Amino acid sequence: MKAITVVGTTSHAGKSVLTTAICRLLARQGVRITPFKGASVGLKSYLTEIGGEMSYSQALQAWAAGISPAVEMNPILLKPKGDKAVKPIIKGRPTETLGMAEFCEWATEEGWAVVRECLDQLTAEFDAILCEGAGSTAEIHLKPYDLSNMRVARYLNSPTLLVVDIERGGALAQVVGTLELLEPMERSLIRGIVVNKWRGPRPLLQPGIDWLEDRTGIPVLGVIPWSEVACSNRGTLNLLKRRKETSNSEVTVAVIRLPRMTNFSDFDPLEVEPSVKVKYVSPKRSIGYPDAVILPGTRSTIADLLVLEETGMAKEIQDYLAAGGTVLGIAGGFQLLGQVIADPEGVEGVEGRYKGLSIVPMKTVITTNKIVRQRSVTSTHPQAGLHVVGYEVHRGRTQMLEPGNFQPLFDDESLGVVDALESVWGTYLHGIFDSGPWRRAWLNRLRQQRGLKALPTGIPNYRDQRETLIDDLAELIDEHVTLAPLLQ
Repeated sequence: MKAITVVGTTSHAGKSVLTTAICRLLARQGVRITPFKGASVGLKSYLTEIGGEMSYSQALQAWAAGISPAVEMNPILLKPKGDKAVKPIIKGRPTETLGMAEFCEWATEEGWAVVRECLDQLTAEFDAILCEGAGSTAEIHLKPYDLSNMRVARYLNSPTLLVVDIERGGALAQVVGTLELLEPMERSLIRGIVVNKWRGPRPLLQPGIDWLEDRTGIPVLGVIPWSEVACSNRGTLNLLKRRKETSNSEVTVAVIRLPRMTNFSDFDPLEVEPSVKVKYVSPKRSIGYPDAVILPGTRSTIADLLVLEETGMAKEIQDYLAAGGTVLGIAGGFQLLGQVIADPEGVEGVEGRYKGLSIVPMKTVITTNKIVRQRSVTSTHPQAGLHVVGYEVHRGRTQMLEPGNFQPLFDDESLGVVDALESVWGTYLHGIFDSGPWRRAWLNRLRQQRGLKALPTGIPNYRDQRETLIDDLAELIDEHVTLAPLLQ
């Protein structure tokens, strides 16, 4: 099969960004291309149309390729459980938590079999495959368990790009050292080097490029300048975040960074709002005086509830709301707002009945069955009639005890509530901020409280904005990287 592999000298070298751009460039040429990453680590996930969980990064690359994300593009997603264990998501479905030694033993043969199976399936469906590596491609001690780097490149016999982040310093040494640690056959697959995040004039770097090409015999196919579109201070998964000066922000939204927080992508649309500052606040710190506080999704509602109580953050949120603040809970964060959270079967490992933040008069019972589904609904607040698309992924049944001044947030009453003052919001809908009109209407309420002019609500959805940013990224890479030697 026709294939290209993109590996790096380190983590965050720019593999995800480069892979995304190449997907878009090849798709423009009419190539039916699919992204692939054998195994990835992280909490930022995406839910496919059929309910499978995969890395958000590969979902982004699929959109860049003009296709729908599928779990075969990221067959193994590892969610850290502390420092010494992971919870593998295999082909979109969660499995039992494994210690690191257990996972490595599983990855050697069984994990590799899963990766090969998905590679073979994608081979039959697409013209070409674009594979992204993980971390450094030259970690000798991890090589027997490699599910993403040169093991994949060798299986596909694919020409490979080696990416280095020059902003970190020591770029030449990283490239030479990485190549020295590869086996001769693996080194022969490296057909080009890409230098990423260069901040100076290109002629200043040219002597180093000439030396590197003479030393390695491998051409440098591109030097990517540092760019707001392609670079982020929180890693490549925040590809679409445009940096902006804090002084330009008129509204501040504080997201409580729960220890078991999930679905970071819920807040990507807020990150690209020029007038909004999103800050992530640890429960151990004060929330200050933001315009809104958001309790995000969590993979363990009760455990994070106990953290909020132990740190005093629970009372601080209650006091903040009583002083006129705005609070929004999403999925597990919505459950935290209730009066009671019960786990009679010990699904979360903490069997019992617990008092919630008592902000919304409701009770949640944690159940073994997990609700996983795409949703398309119509809002009643903050502006009636807005079409909103998102997805549910949560455990538990929630019941309003006494509605009082709370009203349904959508035409499907099970998806959330809002109070009469529109100061308390709760929803089971992930991706709620993707809707440009809904997001702006919600932000305009915050702006009104500050006496600020309302933002226009007739804007594209975040997905449309995302397409524009991917195009901008593709143009950047097309200008500074030569792909012809790989495509031959």
